[in-house]
Amino acid sequence: MPAIVSALATTPVKGLRVVAVARIEIGPAGAAGDRRFYLVDERGWMVNGKRIGALSAVVAAYEAGGGTLSLTFPGGDVVAGEVELGEPIATRFFSRPASARPVLGAWSDALSEHVGEPVRIVESVGRAGVDRGRAGAVSLISRASLDGLAQVAGSDTIDARRFRMLVEIDGVAAHEEDGWLGERVRVGGALVRFGGHVGRCAITTRDPESGIVDLPTLDLLRSYRSGLETTEPLAFGVYGEVLEPGTVALGDAVVLA
Repeated sequence: MPAIVSALATTPVKGLRVVAVARIEIGPAGAAGDRRFYLVDERGWMVNGKRIGALSAVVAAYEAGGGTLSLTFPGGDVVAGEVELGEPIATRFFSRPASARPVLGAWSDALSEHVGEPVRIVESVGRAGVDRGRAGAVSLISRASLDGLAQVAGSDTIDARRFRMLVEIDGVAAHEEDGWLGERVRVGGALVRFGGHVGRCAITTRDPESGIVDLPTLDLLRSYRSGLETTEPLAFGVYGEVLEPGTVALGDAVVLA
């Protein structure tokens, strides 16, 4: 069976729940609109679901044409409106300095009330909100790798959203994507060169909807993935840069180029 795109997942606000989509436009900065915004604490340091699990319970949607952002909270409350940005401020994106513009309006207050501590939504100036920048504009994992981890966990399946990957593929062997580093891969209409393995952190231990810690993901990965020659420890999936932009949709072919 040829390899195909089996799932796509994005979120306009980094740290909030990723949502399945049928089609994306991929460019050098990643999928259009994906991780357009991120969250910072009172110090201006980026925060995500690794530290604040309750963020996973919130679903964001952004309409680029009208500049409208909506946040849907557990219970159905929705905060929505047209985005207006403030003056640039200094933030820290992981350990790196990053300039960002605060998103003015009710969204930050609603999120702060939901998580029980002050957070602000900001829009990055001059960079994508994906973890590894343009070098990691696309992240990819295979369904077989997810099924292999589920087998180790003694479970029928594992929710792929736990790993917050942009692209999931089917039709390859478990961890076959590990061998694609340095390779050019045609993913739908986009051409990607994979450059590294995605090392995993504690956010993967959280349920992708509630944010509650419910699976010892790191221990499971350590039990059969330790000692491998990977670019990052506890690797699960790969990331790469976009050489040629294009549209990627469910069912599209994935082939080495």
